[in-house]
Amino acid sequence: MAKRVIRPLNGKSEMIEKRIERTTSRTAAMTCMSRAASYLESNRNYHSNDHIAMKILPRFIRVLIHITWVRNLLVRFFAPLGVYEYVIARTKYIDAAFEKALEDRFDQILILGAGYDTRALRFQDKAQNTRIFELDELHTQQAKIEQLKKCNLRIPSNLVFIAIDFEKESLSQKLDMAKFQKEQRTLYILEGLLMYLEPESVKKTFQLITEYGSTRNRVVFDYIQASVLRHENTLYGEAELVKSVHKAGEPWQFGIEPCEIDSFAVAHGFEVNDHKCAEELEVIYFQDDDGRMAGRINGTHCIVTMEIR
Repeated sequence: MAKRVIRPLNGKSEMIEKRIERTTSRTAAMTCMSRAASYLESNRNYHSNDHIAMKILPRFIRVLIHITWVRNLLVRFFAPLGVYEYVIARTKYIDAAFEKALEDRFDQILILGAGYDTRALRFQDKAQNTRIFELDELHTQQAKIEQLKKCNLRIPSNLVFIAIDFEKESLSQKLDMAKFQKEQRTLYILEGLLMYLEPESVKKTFQLITEYGSTRNRVVFDYIQASVLRHENTLYGEAELVKSVHKAGEPWQFGIEPCEIDSFAVAHGFEVNDHKCAEELEVIYFQDDDGRMAGRINGTHCIVTMEIR
């Protein structure tokens, strides 16, 4: 089994096998559970529309999260401080970007590190004329497909699954084999992905997006603030989340300074259309009608929308 050098919490380099190289992604599964739990919320700030996430959960989890006090306990136990709120905000933000691309008649949508993403199913009525490609590690993708079949959920004919190891296999070769079309208008979604990649892999990914795309292409992604990798512990919920990620065997390797997001975009041939950090996401998604905050979002992440210049 492949092993890589990473920098753990104690600052010493050690050889650790990435969990997703031998089994499904734990963070992808937790994101799916959070989305399902959110669908059951009565509070409008916490409620989101991922009804498919509920269906593809294991049966015993589906039963448990319908019980309000059990659902609250599961979310608070498994999701570090503010992460549940962040997943809700991120899901709504990227849902909006997905729907906007469909309204703008994009030819393709490419979801890198798709995990248990359900947008191809949730928006299939609107997406009939758009090809959707999902890329992810083999184990996680297989588990998702098997669960869809178990639940008798029909896989849309315009959805293409591509299994890939982002740090070992050629993304361009995988896309070519799947008949991904260059120069067609495309939305690229990198949700919960960049932080797990090595910096060189991030660079190559954005280079490929630029090479494959036209000037009308759009990219939406989230990232962790670079200070998190330096363990500065200045952000809401940071320490608890970092420990949880490391314990899951899926360590973070890449971050960006929020003040440098414009230069990051320009360096890769893009321009920033929108950039939201935790405090701004809180105002959009968790501020009630009286101006009070219904919840706080973990401060480690930001979300960006960019277009090729």
